[in-house]
Amino acid sequence: MADKDWVKVFETGKEYEIEMVKDMLLEDLIESVVMNKKDSAYLFGYFELYVTRENIMRARTLIEGAEL
Repeated sequence: MADKDWVKVFETGKEYEIEMVKDMLLEDLIESVVMNKKDSAYLFGYFELYVTRENIMRARTLIEGAEL
């Protein structure tokens, strides 16, 4: 993740939502990375989705138009 300029575009506490959004972006050929910041013992926290800086606008447009 260090060699590209990654920007967070989405966050949720639900794993299925982050996977749905990641798959949706992949269908539009947008590479993304999920960071799991959820504590496995106490089940609090969230998942973050990152895309490269050149894909921010396309990714945000797709995410805003999605019905989650």
